Amino acid sequence: MSTRDQILDAAAHVMRTRGLARATTKEIAKAAGFSEAALYKHFRDKTDLFLAVLSERAPSSLTALLDGLAERAGQGDLRETLEEVAREAIRFYNHNFPMAASIFSEPQLLAAHRETMRERGVGPQHVTIVLSDYLAAEQKLGRIRPEVDPRAAAALLLGACFQRGFLSHFVEQDGDDDFAGELVRTLITGLTKEE
Repeated sequence: MSTRDQILDAAAHVMRTRGLARATTKEIAKAAGFSEAALYKHFRDKTDLFLAVLSERAPSSLTALLDGLAERAGQGDLRETLEEVAREAIRFYNHNFPMAASIFSEPQLLAAHRETMRERGVGPQHVTIVLSDYLAAEQKLGRIRPEVDPRAAAALLLGACFQRGFLSHFVEQDGDDDFAGELVRTLITGLTKEE
């Protein structure tokens, strides 16, 4: 395993157990078994490291799913596709919530994080944009009612998935797959034409 991978693994562990705001680069380097200098050879700062952890150590199935979502418009069952998105989004939010939530406790860290995301053209809004674009494509194909706002539908689905991930850290919950199915069943009733 490369030095960079060892640092990423250690950072993911420290950030999830201590929270992003309380995880220092010194602590991360120590957990990885390297000096802070070694950490800075691979990452510009803690925000850079955090973004790498999110993109490389988070469940990657949501990213992979979103990368191919545009090509799925008009293919397969709309409900099944949305259920897959919901399941993966719940899993992603559940996994990353403890680490990501702590960024809000330090205004300077949040500002630096926002700036880095802006520079790179990344951020949590892109999940909603990709899903909204997919729903708009399905709408153009006639599989979603014309009066539906794809952005609002994407926000409703992902907002519910985020809430599920958030609540799972406070209240023990089972049946995320069942919840994803019920969520999509409820949403799809408003999206599709009546049979």
